[in-house]
Amino acid sequence: MGRTGMAKGLRGLVGPRHAGHSMPAGHLAALSLPVGDDGVVVGDDAEGRPQLVGFHRSTPYDVLLIGGLWTAQVLALRAAGTGARVVVETGRRQEWTTLAQAAGAGLECITLHDVGRVPPMGATVGSPVVVIRDCGMRPPRGRVVSSPWQSVLTLLPYLSPVAPRLMRASTLVGVQRVSPQEAQQIGRILGLTQPEVAALPTLADGVTLWCSGRERHWVMTSGTDAESGLLGMARRMD
Repeated sequence: MGRTGMAKGLRGLVGPRHAGHSMPAGHLAALSLPVGDDGVVVGDDAEGRPQLVGFHRSTPYDVLLIGGLWTAQVLALRAAGTGARVVVETGRRQEWTTLAQAAGAGLECITLHDVGRVPPMGATVGSPVVVIRDCGMRPPRGRVVSSPWQSVLTLLPYLSPVAPRLMRASTLVGVQRVSPQEAQQIGRILGLTQPEVAALPTLADGVTLWCSGRERHWVMTSGTDAESGLLGMARRMD
């Protein structure tokens, strides 16, 4: 985590775009990154600043996470906390059942569906949807696609034959600890530097390298007391 060269203003991790504003240059120091309903807090950077992913967008938004179930489940809980309907397409329903029952204080804010059985969700600006695809190493192509106000996060436990296509098609890619061989392949596809590639096999549990275009940011995700009580401590392996 304590590496230099870290991106300072990760534009790929902010919320929905708004019309531009202007202000005197002397006022810039007063600006800070807001933590609110326009983004899901994915963790903190090396300086302890919260980093956000804006899942609620008027344009299609695809996210790929090559990592652990724990991180995907924390993101699901936090997305539900922003008012989104979270839909989980999964072949391991038993791993999600407790979370879905605990979320929303009895409300169905996180719903589970078998692979290939997600119905049309009718996402709107007032009722955004986040679809999490936990469909194994080879998630099938299907009717679950990103659209206005419906973002899709695909979870891959490790690199697989479909990973290169998904990395190139995704607006935002998160990479957790992988093998040196996987790190080299990911580095070639995402255009990572050699120090970034070398760091990937050494990452601690809960650390993710988030990449969007040329932007890079190392983020540590730590569970809140409630999240840790439900999901346990951060872990890369499931």
